[in-house]
Amino acid sequence: MTISDPTVLWLKEQVYDSCGFELTAYQEEEESSAYCAARFKLNGKTTIFRKAKITPKKTGQFVTVWKRNEKGVTVPFQETDQIDLVVIFVASGHQKGTFIFPGRILIEKKIISSAHIEGKRGIRVYPPWDAPKSKQAIQTQKWQCLYFVSLDSLLTTEIEQLKKKYK
Repeated sequence: MTISDPTVLWLKEQVYDSCGFELTAYQEEEESSAYCAARFKLNGKTTIFRKAKITPKKTGQFVTVWKRNEKGVTVPFQETDQIDLVVIFVASGHQKGTFIFPGRILIEKKIISSAHIEGKRGIRVYPPWDAPKSKQAIQTQKWQCLYFVSLDSLLTTEIEQLKKKYK
């Protein structure tokens, strides 16, 4: 298994290996390469990976969360894709961290499509170091940060948080 993306390689070597996690079935996605898009199994869990981008005019970071359907059209991920985790890496200056969203939460938040609701093709994430101004962004940051782990120091505390979030 060859991991060419430096962000995913760093996560594997510095984070996942430290936690004793097994990363298998790694595949990079060409179409969303600007977001370091990849799919893999982490301890047997189906995982979608993205690296979010800072945008010039809005607080937070943007990331795509879509796939192509059988007709070649971009569509949101779907509940039937059986995604266990969506991992979004964020960085700003010396700060870095990861959101580890269970698929079921993203269905609940209407990001992954369900039988009754169409999901989203992209989302904005708000790491704890961001200070959003709008009421909606503040509410979004509040629930998102429940799934955030800082990767700044990787002390025992962060390693234990990661192990809990990836379970």
